[in-house]
Amino acid sequence: MTSPASTDLAPPQLSAGPRPAQGPAADEGLARRLRALACTAPLHDLDARKANLAGEYTVYAMAEVALAAIDLVTLHMDFDTGADHDQVVARLLPRVAAQAPGRPAAEHERVARWVLENLINVGSVDRGFRAVYGTFGTDGVYVRRDYDFKLVEEVPGYGGAVCLRTTDEAVNVLVGALDTDVTSAQIAAEVKLEVLVSRGRLADAQLAAEQARYRTVQYAETLRRTLEATRRNVRAVDWLNSVPDMIAEALDHVADRYRHENAILTNIRRARDEAEEPENKRRAAELVDIVKDCIRRHTQLQSRLLEAGPLFRAEQDRQAFAAPTRYTGLDLYGQLVAPLLPLPVERATRVTDAFFAHGTGLRTPASVRLGDLVDLLLTPPVEREHLGAEMPEPDLIATPDDSRFSERQLADALGLLDLEHDAPRRLSGLLAEARATGGEDLAYLVALLAVHAASPPVGTAYRQGEERLLFAVDDGTPLDDPGFGGADLIVGTALLDAAGMAADRTEAT
Repeated sequence: MTSPASTDLAPPQLSAGPRPAQGPAADEGLARRLRALACTAPLHDLDARKANLAGEYTVYAMAEVALAAIDLVTLHMDFDTGADHDQVVARLLPRVAAQAPGRPAAEHERVARWVLENLINVGSVDRGFRAVYGTFGTDGVYVRRDYDFKLVEEVPGYGGAVCLRTTDEAVNVLVGALDTDVTSAQIAAEVKLEVLVSRGRLADAQLAAEQARYRTVQYAETLRRTLEATRRNVRAVDWLNSVPDMIAEALDHVADRYRHENAILTNIRRARDEAEEPENKRRAAELVDIVKDCIRRHTQLQSRLLEAGPLFRAEQDRQAFAAPTRYTGLDLYGQLVAPLLPLPVERATRVTDAFFAHGTGLRTPASVRLGDLVDLLLTPPVEREHLGAEMPEPDLIATPDDSRFSERQLADALGLLDLEHDAPRRLSGLLAEARATGGEDLAYLVALLAVHAASPPVGTAYRQGEERLLFAVDDGTPLDDPGFGGADLIVGTALLDAAGMAADRTEAT
């Protein structure tokens, strides 16, 4: 007979070693949940920071007002335009006033504007939010990553006005999902809507209809960003595979959703007409308006999808045949350093002061808030040493010489290309002579210098005071060489006008 201690149902033993990290799929799921949590952090932060406002604002539920603001901006923005800032504030006022009906209207407006400005994150430089989360790499090492996102952003509108648009992260905060496939989420939301309407659960059906409309807005935003990226740079968007597949899939999606939504609309109207309770009639009427808005947005999305192909071809022609810019880059050596080096310091500093005053750009003030300014003014000055702080000795590391060609090979190549007192020569002859004297590496270096001379920087050499310039001209003769192909260039040396350069430098100073 065995004792209770020797039973087979012994508890499992824990391993002494560290448990290995989970696989990439599980870690990606955790990262998605962390990003979803980060998107809600700015809303919770509003309730945490409302105590810093001058006044008693604890009665207001700031996160609730923020969700309502995101909802209003999402529903009032269109494919081409965003929501008006003042209109969003005006529609927020009834909700804010309902939380504190005894407070003045000016306070309600201040709360609404404060919440909307914090959703835009007006106080930051890039007007975005950042969250830090950790994931495990392929080697099992824990890596911290930055997640940058925005909730409401300001975009240019018609007539120079500034409009508001919500981002994908804000829509995901509304519907409670992150990185969800737009097509599958839209189909699921509308199937759910149809089932709820058929069962008479109009309250739940209204929520499902609103979620379906949010997914429609998100689908349109995806297309709008693709077209905007095409207008900026047509090469940045994959119009060979990704975008045509997305457009074809979106057109099929719109056609299916249009038929589906019309059937839902017929059922909702029948439920509205047959309902006896006033509350059900009101909810059915609101459902009719929401589904009509979905149909309108899908119709607008279809028209934009049909215009995407002609827009791509027009942008491709415009960007491919656009005239090059007329502005040239600044040559610091030729336009600033070379003319100033012969001058005395008294005359040179006037030029350098004017250059750096206009070239450094605007300076961000040290304090942008009143609290920072007060701390800066009340902080006592730090005593400094007469000669300043001791400079640390730099730890210099010799850079390894990983160049392919040596200094001797460069000198030999320049010697072969020194044709100041000789007639221009063919590249084939120069390559043969270089291969005979220095081998294949010297011939390769001569070919590089000759090809570089096919488009010589005449203006830069002129401004820097060069007296000679290597040039190469293609006259259509093919290159007959065992190691290289292309054109048999005519290589020569041109003399620049040194007197003209001296006169230009004198006029510049």
